[in-house]
Amino acid sequence: MLTKLNTYFKHNFHLRITLSIAAMIIVMSVKAQDLHFSQFFEAPLVRNPALAGLFEGDVKVQMVYRNQWGSVTVPYQTGSLSGQYKFGVGRGDDFVTAGLQVLWDKAGTVALNTTHLLPVVNYHKSLSGDKNRYLSLGFIGGWVSRRLDRSKVTTNNQYDGFGYNGSLPDGETFLANYSYFDAGVGMSYNSSIGENKNNNFYVGMAYHHFNKPVNSFYASLQHMPKWVGSAGLRTAMGELSYITLNADVSIQGPFKEWIGGAMFSRKIGDEIVPDYIIHGGAYLRWGDAIIPVVKLDYNPFSIAFSYDMNISELRTASQGRGGFELSLSYTGFLNSNGSTKDIIRCPRF
Repeated sequence: MLTKLNTYFKHNFHLRITLSIAAMIIVMSVKAQDLHFSQFFEAPLVRNPALAGLFEGDVKVQMVYRNQWGSVTVPYQTGSLSGQYKFGVGRGDDFVTAGLQVLWDKAGTVALNTTHLLPVVNYHKSLSGDKNRYLSLGFIGGWVSRRLDRSKVTTNNQYDGFGYNGSLPDGETFLANYSYFDAGVGMSYNSSIGENKNNNFYVGMAYHHFNKPVNSFYASLQHMPKWVGSAGLRTAMGELSYITLNADVSIQGPFKEWIGGAMFSRKIGDEIVPDYIIHGGAYLRWGDAIIPVVKLDYNPFSIAFSYDMNISELRTASQGRGGFELSLSYTGFLNSNGSTKDIIRCPRF
């Protein structure tokens, strides 16, 4: 009986360690490649600080919540909250967008938490007297904090011969928290196509973590810089419909990610000031997930929902269930002399 009991505890302990290691591998692999969103188009400051201000309005507030890997291990939760405010500069057609990007995530059984607090500034240089072509230079930089719950860390050092013994020390000496300064820079070009403001495009390139901050609980390991190339196109299909395409390519050390797709949009009501707009489409994260998306605009608010259908090697364990995302946003003009409503024609992404 004691032999069976000992075997039971031993096997269950090693099972627990195995699952913990698997969860940490998933967490660390995601962290090594930076956090990401399937609705990346709803988190423009994360993509490229030079994409700040590419909306029709003076202010914009966006929130994205992501929950993934719940079908495999402890859910990995990620959130984004950003605010943007743009205003004209001098008597010309140039303008500036100031913003703030807040990011947070929680992962794994050890409750690994990361918080980013990143101010953003983007200068838009007008290249046309029609105020519809701009070259932008943006900067993002601020404070990042990471912490974990040491009381939830379990190691082989806590196996006492019979099973897991939480009263034993874990034998690890790493810190439970640390922080660092992170920074990135980007450029973008955007332009209208013809007279229809629903026909426009943008392209951009960003370089994140250019200061190579130390980012590790164990040793002085530098955060790998990351290049992100972005592009988008919106084109009208009649008076009440249009299609929007968005794509990103990210390269960070040995890791590469490609995501892109399209959404079809239909205005309900008036062509100029519709009662609401319904969007539907799909995106593909190459080698990882197919992502259907639905969205509703009810001026000045928008809400969107997406779901990752896993197609990677993890699909057997996840049963094809990757995770869901929910986004909310508010866009509006200010009733002030500094309003950009009549002085700037920007792409509406």
